[in-house]
Amino acid sequence: MSLNPRFDNWTGRVVWLVGASTGIGRATAARLHAAGARVVISARTQAALDSFTAEHAGAEAIALDATDHDAMRAAVARITERHGRIDLVVYCAGIYTPMRATAFDFKVAKQHLEVNYLGALVMLDVLLPQLLRQAREGVGGHISLVSSVAGYRGLPKSLAYGPTKAALINLAETLHLDLSPEGLGISVINPGFVETPLTAGNDFRMPALITPDEAATAILKGWQAGDFEIHFPKRFTLFLKGLRHLGYGAYFAAVRRSTGL
Repeated sequence: MSLNPRFDNWTGRVVWLVGASTGIGRATAARLHAAGARVVISARTQAALDSFTAEHAGAEAIALDATDHDAMRAAVARITERHGRIDLVVYCAGIYTPMRATAFDFKVAKQHLEVNYLGALVMLDVLLPQLLRQAREGVGGHISLVSSVAGYRGLPKSLAYGPTKAALINLAETLHLDLSPEGLGISVINPGFVETPLTAGNDFRMPALITPDEAATAILKGWQAGDFEIHFPKRFTLFLKGLRHLGYGAYFAAVRRSTGL
């Protein structure tokens, strides 16, 4: 059953991806551009944005920090002034530093909170008035938050990262309850291991590792199907979903056994 309006045709759709300079965000932007969407990408690194627009004719770039209210507000104004609407916004800004409680670093944990979660709230603050206006005019719109399977339950080395992703999942669920009746689409993207700069620092074997392009393919397929949760690769994410149903004793034992931690 579709929980969101389906994206059956990307031609002319105005799509803004926040945090799309590398990895999943960049690959998804490229795939949307190839499908005919009007793509706008944002990130802090101007050089990465410039390389994307050079490779994708007609794509636009707006350099910004996702936690900067003024910059985010100006970006929404710029996009709507030029295109009149925003059909899809994807929050894919994120950082990841492995951390265990025995080496807790408050500054690093706080940075994860600011980029991975508070930035999404900044986006909502400046974006929702525009999307609600579009909904009243019958245009609609869609917000998609890139979370992670690390947000399903607690995992070793995920002390800074996992809680922020759990917060995004909860946020997406609440947004769907509130905004779906208004005619807006809400989705949450929960990838497994994807070969990106974020995962490059992992010192363990990553099961079912996929490429950013494979991730982008799964994401567009989920939007086209009207899915609320888009998770991949299924051979890995379905296993983790099963672990969510275990009691704590069985869950802790299963994680320690499978990770050796």
